Amino acid sequence: MRDGERDQPQGGATGSGRDERPGPGEAYNPGAPVQPRQAASVILLRGAGEGLELLLVRRTPHARFMGGVWVFPGGAIDSGEGDGEAAQRAAAIRELSEEAGVAIEDPAVLVRFSRWITPEEVKIRFDTHFFLAVLPAGQEPRVDGEECVDMRWCTPAQALAAHREGEIDLVFPTIKHLEQLERFATVDELLRYARGREVLPVQPKVVLEGEVARILLPGDAGY
Repeated sequence: MRDGERDQPQGGATGSGRDERPGPGEAYNPGAPVQPRQAASVILLRGAGEGLELLLVRRTPHARFMGGVWVFPGGAIDSGEGDGEAAQRAAAIRELSEEAGVAIEDPAVLVRFSRWITPEEVKIRFDTHFFLAVLPAGQEPRVDGEECVDMRWCTPAQALAAHREGEIDLVFPTIKHLEQLERFATVDELLRYARGREVLPVQPKVVLEGEVARILLPGDAGY
């Protein structure tokens, strides 16, 4: 972590469906949209051709933004890391090292997977670039015990089940990523799919209907 405490980006609102109130740090913004901060995140994988597990880390419950939430390692891009894709990859590698103790030497091994932009209706906003990466041989993740206090390897299905059962808290974009990743049987299959495909930004929209905040995605009715 650099430049003092920085917020953890996940790009959207919380909840397992589209009828949830925005979560901690995602207060509704009735005014002009806030400019989103550039950020990067890593979906760390293991399993190769035998299966697919991914790493989730738990943010400290004392964090002012998304405290206690389970996320993919990631964070905001620092000013010294520059602009564009090179800065996104540099930030992704730095955050993976800081939050999970995993070192990746070559930014080129990261595989671009998705881009999520926090809804305009939310006060704290990020434009987050998600990358896939395979756990380097001989390394094991470890959390720092301060910014991140726990970790787990799990399949996408296991993570979603734990969330449904109230065992772990997830934010909306993490849930949607897990639902997409659940379709792949192995890491190799996922990487074949991800390499070379065009990544288009996803920006959810929050629609207030009385006491209910509906989260819509591109293609949904009413988006």
